[in-house]
Amino acid sequence: MYDASQQQSALRGRYPLILTLDTHGVPHRWISWQHACYYYAKDQVAWAMGEHAFTVYGGMNRLTGQRSSITASSIIAIKGKAMALKTFSQVPPLNNRELFHRDRQICAYCADMFPIARLTRDHVIPFSRGGKDTWMNSVTACRACNERKGNCTPERAGMELVYLPYVPNRAEYLILTNRRILADQMEFLTQHVPAQSRLRRKSA
Repeated sequence: MYDASQQQSALRGRYPLILTLDTHGVPHRWISWQHACYYYAKDQVAWAMGEHAFTVYGGMNRLTGQRSSITASSIIAIKGKAMALKTFSQVPPLNNRELFHRDRQICAYCADMFPIARLTRDHVIPFSRGGKDTWMNSVTACRACNERKGNCTPERAGMELVYLPYVPNRAEYLILTNRRILADQMEFLTQHVPAQSRLRRKSA
């Protein structure tokens, strides 16, 4: 028989991340199976949808002889303050992995697709010209194009952008940050992705 620590070690990485929503159905964040069990145990799951994600078994009840268990769905809506909307309204943090995924690993200048190791973050308006490190001023660029552009604006370098930068919304960011997203979770999140998103065009 596994003890609790052995069971947790065995289950780590085996179960998918669970998508949490507020009670209005707005996507919020990914949580681990342990965190999902906490919400179920505390009766904080308002409603659930999607496929069966996992069942975790606990100890035996001395009075009934029955073993306790928690069965979780892949998408759950959480009651109360746990789903504070201030987190949802924040602009997703900018980092290279999510930037490259937003742009589908396509260079904004030559339009070719590259492996991540050959990509860089380019600031459309360079820092020296007042540019900021923001989603709206950042695009994916291959190393050759980034070196060619140098410390210039695209216009000054004679390099036209083949697509425009944009800020991913929360649903799109959740898609970008989960490598093991389930089909039903993807279907739900895609409904919240704006029409201009490159992720939507990719899945079309």
